[in-house]
Amino acid sequence: MKGIILAGGSGSRLYPITKVYSKQLATIYDKPLIYYPLSMLMLGGIREVLIISNKETIPMYQQLFGNGSHVGISISYAEQAAPNGIAESFLIGEKFIGSDGVTLILGDNIFYGKLDFLYKALSYKHGATIFGYRVNDPERYGIVEFDKSGKAVSIEEKPQHPKSNFAVPGLYIYDNSVVGIAKSIKPSPRGELEITDVNNVYLKKNSLQVEKIGRGVAWLDTGTPEALLQASNFFGVIEDRQGLKVACIEEIAYHMKFISREQFVHLIAGIPKSLYRIYLEKILHEEE
Repeated sequence: MKGIILAGGSGSRLYPITKVYSKQLATIYDKPLIYYPLSMLMLGGIREVLIISNKETIPMYQQLFGNGSHVGISISYAEQAAPNGIAESFLIGEKFIGSDGVTLILGDNIFYGKLDFLYKALSYKHGATIFGYRVNDPERYGIVEFDKSGKAVSIEEKPQHPKSNFAVPGLYIYDNSVVGIAKSIKPSPRGELEITDVNNVYLKKNSLQVEKIGRGVAWLDTGTPEALLQASNFFGVIEDRQGLKVACIEEIAYHMKFISREQFVHLIAGIPKSLYRIYLEKILHEEE
């Protein structure tokens, strides 16, 4: 299974922040936003990741992550020249995906809580899996309609009259046929290759699974200044109360055994003296 993070977009709702840098580099408490989707892929055991962004931002991601070897993964980069839709990720990443399945996560999506829904979906070998998350304002999202048995029967983008309260978050898991499907769909009236169109192809083939995300899992939207502040406060409280960091990719790499203890020690030694380094040293010493 390969992983793609789509970290482009103009981020116009966050202007003037995004006049300087991508919104995925905005700070969520103590780390850049993009750490959170990357941590999701790593926790799912995915070690080959493609970050797709615009030409101006890719060098910043390269400075942040390099090739990923320091955390035991492989990170490559590709350009999306214009915001032509989420589904264009599969065309840009066709060579990267190769003959594998692919998990796509949007660079501004944050999940926190028990990740059994992800692990279960990654165990499926065929078809596609998307997720349903209950929201209060379904008019803002792609919405899944279910029949009485709980089976998905339709997906509608930002409906005026939603048929359920279950939104589709920016996390999608596909088998290898997604590349061919992405090639077959046509741009929408707004000129984009819509991910909903891809999902509807799988739905019509009866090969789309929709996993409902239950209580105890937070899906945070970070598209506005208010949302960024709320997310920062949320993780600040959690980290302060528990003394454990969220989306700490170095810690995840160590606990997932992507890197050895010796490599972890070397990694920590290369981090400047900071609260982040002190935390990693604490993790290391707790296991002694």
